Amino acid sequence: MQWNVSKKEHEGDAYFTVRWSPFAKADKYSIHTGVPAMAGIAELYWMDSSKKLNLFCVARSWYGGLRSVVRARIDPELERDDYRRSVLLEHPKDLWYRYTCTDSHGDMSDLMFFFMETYAPGAGLVESSGRYGRIFVDEVDAGKLVTI
Repeated sequence: MQWNVSKKEHEGDAYFTVRWSPFAKADKYSIHTGVPAMAGIAELYWMDSSKKLNLFCVARSWYGGLRSVVRARIDPELERDDYRRSVLLEHPKDLWYRYTCTDSHGDMSDLMFFFMETYAPGAGLVESSGRYGRIFVDEVDAGKLVTI
């Protein structure tokens, strides 16, 4: 699969390369046909009136696969967080997602830690695996929006 994570280790540090899928409009059909039922990380966005994508959720999936997580994250009836539910209710036709696959639970933990510390520094929302002194991430964006 081309939308995946690779890693190199050097002197106790981890250097990840995250290859993101293209952004795709989030609807039940595109998720069912376009998102694999594999472990990984997904980011969900909503598009505002100026066509800017705004991140509202980063989710990881292990057992259920990315397909089920992305599908659940766009359903306002399943969402428990008030902010995310309000985004889903206010922008149901303006939701977008992208994903990357990884079959390493430790790598997924380290990446989620990195992303959460980047998006919400010091919030302590996710812990790393503890395997590395420092974590570096190079994100490779597919660079386009896809409508199906």
